[in-house]
Amino acid sequence: MARIGLLGGSFNPAHRGHRRISLAAMRELGLDEVWWLVSPGNPLKQGDKDMAAFDIRLGSAERMARRAPIRASAFEKREGTRYTVDTVRRLKLRFRGHRFIWLMGGDTLRDFHKWRDWRGLAREVPIAVIRRPGYDRHAHAARAMGWLRRFVRPSSQASHWTEWSAPAILMLRLPPDTTSATALRALDPNWHRRSKPHRIPALGMPLSTRRPLDRTSR
Repeated sequence: MARIGLLGGSFNPAHRGHRRISLAAMRELGLDEVWWLVSPGNPLKQGDKDMAAFDIRLGSAERMARRAPIRASAFEKREGTRYTVDTVRRLKLRFRGHRFIWLMGGDTLRDFHKWRDWRGLAREVPIAVIRRPGYDRHAHAARAMGWLRRFVRPSSQASHWTEWSAPAILMLRLPPDTTSATALRALDPNWHRRSKPHRIPALGMPLSTRRPLDRTSR
């Protein structure tokens, strides 16, 4: 049984903060790998004028994940899933021998109630919330927490998450990272013009160019 953390996002661009929180979550949760699910188009970010093309963002994630037990994946693009709840259900069907936990930043938890069938997602996999500087108060006061609060687990039990039945949520006390994709784009709005596109795997090919997702390594 492989223990996999799932981190979804636009990765516009992927940055050192994504890498740091992924590696820190691996240590706290005892994960074998973290899979970065690069979104073809976040429904909550439709109309964003500074959203780079998918292949550019995937390439950015691949480069940032190098030499780490992190995989940048085109799973949503390949499978045609648009909403996270559908992606997670498809992953669970495809990789029945794995255990998944959803990784979410405290800033994202603030808007979790806007996600399609967010309660259904919480019933599919445990959720680990990662601190984001300046968002602690917003995370605890999030509208979704009115329902999720009854399922909160102590952070001291983080390594035992595979023993839990969903819904289950915990707040990881990781060193905060202030890196922001929004700030990086503001400093370098043309970053995507200098980035090499990543070839999107065709159907039937591995989701990662490094190795198939049905193999795991420590």
